[in-house]
Amino acid sequence: MTGQADLRRGPLSHEAELETFLRDLLKQLRSETGTIHVLDAEKQLLHLVAQVGLPPQLLGVVETIPVGKGIAGQVVEQNKPVTICNLQTDSSGVAKPGAKQTGVGGALCVPVRDGGKIVGALGVGTVRQYDYTADQQRKLEEMGRRVAEILKG
Repeated sequence: MTGQADLRRGPLSHEAELETFLRDLLKQLRSETGTIHVLDAEKQLLHLVAQVGLPPQLLGVVETIPVGKGIAGQVVEQNKPVTICNLQTDSSGVAKPGAKQTGVGGALCVPVRDGGKIVGALGVGTVRQYDYTADQQRKLEEMGRRVAEILKG
């Protein structure tokens, strides 16, 4: 396994710390949902390590995401943020069909980087139609670096 896969097997304290981190971040961004996925580079899969606000029936859908699929998978594949103003009406094809079940309107997802290396994805969403600003995107990218630090422990 790669180093990234080991990150998701870290102590439970990481999960609690990441969930607290997400809750604080969501308050700052006035958003209701958040996810943190860790990349298993060898298998080209993203694994959910923390979430806030997702409906229980969706957890199985977002637990493991192939690189290139869905919002988080596109973020990792393209190495750049993805933002959607209204996930409920989006027709770009980036979001998986099941993503509408989240009830999310506006969504923003950024790569989690450890230095120049992508180690995962950090996503937030709000129930209302919303365009995240460039400043909010920069903040989320900065928070992605903090996530990488937490994962390294």
